[in-house]
Amino acid sequence: MEQEEINQYIRGLTQAETVRHLGLVQTLWSGYGSIDRIGLEGTKVPSVIVKHVQPGNGKHPRGWNTDLSHERKLKSYQVEAQWYDRQRNRPSPILARIPKCIGLKSEGDEILLVLENLDASGFAGRRSSVNRIEWQSCVRWLAAFHAEHLGVASEGLWESGTYWHLETRPDELEKLDDLPLKKAASAIDARLKASAFQTLVHGDAKLANFCFSSDGSQVAAVDFQYVGGGCGMKDLAYFVGSCFRDEEAERRESEVLNFYFKEIHAFVKEADRQVCRDELETDWRPLYRVAWADFHRFMKGWSPGHWKLSDYSERITREVIESLEEERV
Repeated sequence: MEQEEINQYIRGLTQAETVRHLGLVQTLWSGYGSIDRIGLEGTKVPSVIVKHVQPGNGKHPRGWNTDLSHERKLKSYQVEAQWYDRQRNRPSPILARIPKCIGLKSEGDEILLVLENLDASGFAGRRSSVNRIEWQSCVRWLAAFHAEHLGVASEGLWESGTYWHLETRPDELEKLDDLPLKKAASAIDARLKASAFQTLVHGDAKLANFCFSSDGSQVAAVDFQYVGGGCGMKDLAYFVGSCFRDEEAERRESEVLNFYFKEIHAFVKEADRQVCRDELETDWRPLYRVAWADFHRFMKGWSPGHWKLSDYSERITREVIESLEEERV
């Protein structure tokens, strides 16, 4: 898509008289396009965010340039487009705040998403670290998201949400030199899939994908490339690992879990989901550490030596492997 075609499309969507580029928000992973902020004149909406996916000859920052990697990225953008298309037809209220989808256009592998500018809607804050109010806002968002999507089909999305799930990461599994973990990988994955309570997971719920209100008490989330089916603990464990280091992640484990389940109990009731909240917690709470071990498996094959491969992660993973072996006996 040429720039003038894109500008014309945005003008048609928003009834703007003119559009102007306000700046690059970020380039997409491995050089697959860009996210830009676009200013509008002559219309009620002052600006929009445009995510323009242009798959090319980008280079993976860690050298994972394979056909499988390329196909996974292509599918991730198609999934995100499908996700936002779904949201345009959803009735209100939506419990977990996301940007509104204003327009969607695709040509072959090229995708154009025109989205609400969350900065202009009161979510201009970004965090590299969080206080209690801020991490609770993110965990509350996850609880709301999981509650409102309990039992929702993943059709058109990833059958198994998250970017690290086992089926799409055979290369990283092959590189994994931790043999006990390599052997247990399928059992860890199966344990998460066996949960009686399946929902949709965000799939990349790291701190960088949350946008904060000025006081940090509310958040909206972005980046739905890896949304799909799964156990909500996959999002929660991944989020905690994205903002707390080794000792703090361990120290806060019970506090985070208690807060999450308090919130999801309330949201399940608000969303009128016909599930037993106590049974949900009994099923999911032990899977927090299984989900942590699942991500640890990916990281250890993808980037040996990464700071997230902590003593805490190693210890959790060993305990999970031992518990799965005991179950088989």
